[in-house]
Amino acid sequence: MSSGSNTDKTGMADGYYIETVDVEAARRPTETVHRYERTYGNPTPVGMLAYATVILCSSLLTLHAGNVYTPNLVLLFATFYGGITQTLVGLIEMFLGNTYNASVFLTFGSFNFSYGALYLPSIGIVAAYSVDGTPTEEFYHAVGLFLSVWTFVTFIFTIGALRTTLPIVGTLGCTVLSLSCLAANAFTGIESLATAGGVLGICCAFGAYYGGVSMLWTKQTTFSFIRLPPLLLSPSHA
Repeated sequence: MSSGSNTDKTGMADGYYIETVDVEAARRPTETVHRYERTYGNPTPVGMLAYATVILCSSLLTLHAGNVYTPNLVLLFATFYGGITQTLVGLIEMFLGNTYNASVFLTFGSFNFSYGALYLPSIGIVAAYSVDGTPTEEFYHAVGLFLSVWTFVTFIFTIGALRTTLPIVGTLGCTVLSLSCLAANAFTGIESLATAGGVLGICCAFGAYYGGVSMLWTKQTTFSFIRLPPLLLSPSHA
């Protein structure tokens, strides 16, 4: 055997090897190997906050808050906060193995990019449906189809969230209703439908804020009486 072994063959006696044991080596304690575990932050709160902020801004503009009738400001929130942030959050969620979260954030990140593109003259969406610089009825119907498709996609996510938390289900449910009202307004031009969509959008924004804050405010960052409960709908997510 090798010289580093605790048992060595030292010689011959009557045709057999005589083995000796290193007693001191046997008494030495074995070294404990500690496994290194990498920790990751939770990207969901920032995704929820981005979701809430974009829809809050969009809803306030829909309701003409502050007598603002030009909605182009939503481009800033939809692209540089909602689009970029939710896309990054979705990619991180996919890396962490959270398929549902990744699907939601990547989808709505793309929605924000595409919605913001409506207000970019260089994209030419509005110009393609305009005559002498004025959007035609066809443009509004096209927007109605656009919003209707996103209503259906959001409904799919709502069904998939029924065993998560009340804020998440409430947020997605209000989003379905808000987009439905806005799509109907695009088809019919009824102003009250746009108002309903804006109000429902604000409700959905505060639901998303609650969901994000309930994960952001932890015992490491704030006082216990400030923290919000997650409001689980099911004790088990199996």
